[in-house]
Amino acid sequence: MKSEIKLFEEKKVRTVWNEEEEEWYFSVVDMIGVLTDSENPRRYLSDLKIKLKKEGSELYDNIVQLKLLAPDGKMRLTDVANTEQLFRIIQSIPSPKAEPFKLWIAQVAKERLTSCKTPNCQ
Repeated sequence: MKSEIKLFEEKKVRTVWNEEEEEWYFSVVDMIGVLTDSENPRRYLSDLKIKLKKEGSELYDNIVQLKLLAPDGKMRLTDVANTEQLFRIIQSIPSPKAEPFKLWIAQVAKERLTSCKTPNCQ
């Protein structure tokens, strides 16, 4: 797996490319920070998990944790979501940035596809 930091409106979003699945994973807490401008995106995420669970959503049952570089410079387990999961989470967050963020995610995926010259590029 290859991790990278992508920028959305000058805010960092940690990502991981899973070569085996050929799919991007995005840090959920980074995405929430971008969409909500919350001073405590981890708290927002915690509240969102509770809300979704009460609504009967099983979305977070499928979220995985991967080690990503944390702001303190250490590798820490972080909730990450693939593109499909991320779109579903975005729908649960009222934000004027939701549509531009969805377009940005699509652009990240497109750049990966256009940079690949072979079916199983690295």
